[in-house]
Amino acid sequence: MLPPSGDQFEITGGGYRAVVTESGAALRLLEYAGRPLLDGFAEDAMSSGGRGQQLLPWPNRIRDGAYRFGDRDLQLPLSEPARHNASHGLVRWVAWTLEEHTGNSVSLVYRLMAQSGYPWTLDLHVLYDLSADGLTVTQTATNLADTAAPYASGAHPYLAVGAGPVDTLELTLPAATRALVDDRLLPVGRTDVEDTAYDFRMARPIRDTAFDDAFTDLERDEQGIATAVLRDPVSGHGVALWVDQRHRWLQVFSADDVPGTARRSLAVEPMTAPPDAFRSGDDLVTLAASGEAGDEHSASWGVRALD
Repeated sequence: MLPPSGDQFEITGGGYRAVVTESGAALRLLEYAGRPLLDGFAEDAMSSGGRGQQLLPWPNRIRDGAYRFGDRDLQLPLSEPARHNASHGLVRWVAWTLEEHTGNSVSLVYRLMAQSGYPWTLDLHVLYDLSADGLTVTQTATNLADTAAPYASGAHPYLAVGAGPVDTLELTLPAATRALVDDRLLPVGRTDVEDTAYDFRMARPIRDTAFDDAFTDLERDEQGIATAVLRDPVSGHGVALWVDQRHRWLQVFSADDVPGTARRSLAVEPMTAPPDAFRSGDDLVTLAASGEAGDEHSASWGVRALD
């Protein structure tokens, strides 16, 4: 019998173990020395709440699923009908094809065909690689169409330290700016986090802070890497999520409105662009027409254990 998420691809390396699924090229499990680093989903279950999924060719929401690109007005299906939004791209539930599977890495590919609302064909590639430095994920898109295409990438890991809730855990979030949103969780402005409940640039307990927010102006190291950390001050165990320079945004989500999993873990979602970027153009990537310079975009992020 085939699991709901399809074929399962296990990799190990450097004390880490991960499982990636055929459905959505999702990261179902990641652990270090037997300790879960992500709040994923069981082999006999579907992903819920976007857990581990690839958010391509856009992350987060597009207002009314409607946008204009070039001289074309386009309409996407409303995958979040309650809020009348198009949400989290077009490849979360499709069957990805295995490209290569070694002991410590797995790569999957999917050809996103031109369709109503997104009339461009893209070749998508996701590589998961384990080493002593943890997990590195690289997402690549190549435009096969004869015209330029809008694009952004994202992913939806839930960081876990223990069984939850996250209230007693300490969060470090290297972000100076938070997006303000309306009741449909769509951006209406930006604000400095200083002197607010959302300033976690220095590690401090989450307590009762509720998150469903996009953050930017990320503080980076000499290599351009920005790192968020979730840590248990009692055990000392923690987990870090890092993003490269192409990721300008992190979406943080504590799932307070999700019965059964509320505040059990904390989603820290790498995003190259903010919500509604297809409409605003903020940090939106334009993939050049096939064969031209700039027809490909690649971005990396990763997770490692902290002790």
